[in-house]
Amino acid sequence: MRTQDFSRAPDIAQAGVMFAGGTRCAGPASWARHVRRHRTMVREMTRMPGYRAHHTSWQPPSTLGTLAWFDTMEDLVRFARTGTHPQLRDWVVDGTRDDTAGWIRVYTAEESGYTNGVWRAEDQQMRNIETFTPVGTETTGPPVRRVRRGRR
Repeated sequence: MRTQDFSRAPDIAQAGVMFAGGTRCAGPASWARHVRRHRTMVREMTRMPGYRAHHTSWQPPSTLGTLAWFDTMEDLVRFARTGTHPQLRDWVVDGTRDDTAGWIRVYTAEESGYTNGVWRAEDQQMRNIETFTPVGTETTGPPVRRVRRGRR
């Protein structure tokens, strides 16, 4: 069901911006140094105004990633300018062989989206939307047809 009211949805669904980033460490010693700084940064991040949630991931053999959700882009940028984050950022790009690569992407939420069931602020309905979101030159998307489940 399409909606612009995410007030009953989990914190992540109420965020207006998502940070995605990753850093590849050069080896085990670099990994250990990076993880210590990263943990401190995450503790500080969770106390920042506008913070909603985060998830840390590991991609073998040596990439540490972070997804973080904030209310607004301003909240995210304020965090990026304070505390341990600038120190970690500078350490990653200082030219030593500690870290060998890094990337950052920032995504913003559209004003409207989809909710179902108990996360739906308007009611607790569980059903499909009537039409898909239009793409390309479409003015209306095609109808959503429910696929009937067979017996299990």
